[in-house]
Amino acid sequence: MAHYLHVELASTFKLKFRILATPVAELWCERMTHRDTYPLDHPDRFYGFDSHDIEVGRATAQIQQCISTINGHKKIIDRPFTDIHDQDCLNYLHNIFERYHGLLDQQTHEYWQHSPDSVRRALAELNLAVHRCETVARGNKPRFVCTWFGMPKTETLAADLIAAYGELSPEFGTVCLNYVEIGKTLEDLTQDQDEYIADDAFKPFGHYSADFVVRFFTESTQAVDAKLQRIKDYYNKHIDFFNRRGYNTFNDPVLLPYRLPVAKLETDLSQDKIIKQIQEQQYITRVHIQ
Repeated sequence: MAHYLHVELASTFKLKFRILATPVAELWCERMTHRDTYPLDHPDRFYGFDSHDIEVGRATAQIQQCISTINGHKKIIDRPFTDIHDQDCLNYLHNIFERYHGLLDQQTHEYWQHSPDSVRRALAELNLAVHRCETVARGNKPRFVCTWFGMPKTETLAADLIAAYGELSPEFGTVCLNYVEIGKTLEDLTQDQDEYIADDAFKPFGHYSADFVVRFFTESTQAVDAKLQRIKDYYNKHIDFFNRRGYNTFNDPVLLPYRLPVAKLETDLSQDKIIKQIQEQQYITRVHIQ
């Protein structure tokens, strides 16, 4: 098993992460060995490193560009985008993505089948644009995400591994598996209060890939406890929905907001200096493990 993950930003700033000696990390490393035939998707997918105004402007521009490209082909989005704080509008747009793009490996909708590549790309990126808006509106905690375009999401993580190795608040500089399902978790449903989502778009963490997120923040115990209470309240309010799907307890590990660490940052720099360096170089030029 490889010992370190190396991420290079703008060909100058290098981050080194010690890969954990866990079954989850081992499974992730196996996926990483299959990623080289796929391009790194959105090497500029950074969140929360700039000022609030810059982040708002970036999120707004991205979602408006997606809408313009999609509707320029065929108008399927029939309400205007308002602003990043309008969660109902964001839920509506996410539902457009779910319906016309389809769930994981289910791109069968007629609109998708008959759209040019540019429109397919815009429809796929509408999902990212919605989540960027939500991220900015919810405090914009700094992180970056690495995903590989077109890499199949074929492997699933057993619930007992999630229970054994999941963490509710990983420390600063932790690399975690990225959520690769197309849909929303219980945590997402709680935050979004989504009235548009189809029943089959509720997707607890299941599939995983080489995709990962690096978190440069730590949530406090109080914040985690408050989040758990909100999620539990939502679960209890909609308990029939979850029971019908076989989730008979809130404490089911696939329902809890676990993050799944696979590596930890090793550095002599302070957290403030790391944030500053990343802020100045928000572009990934190389990712490798050894």
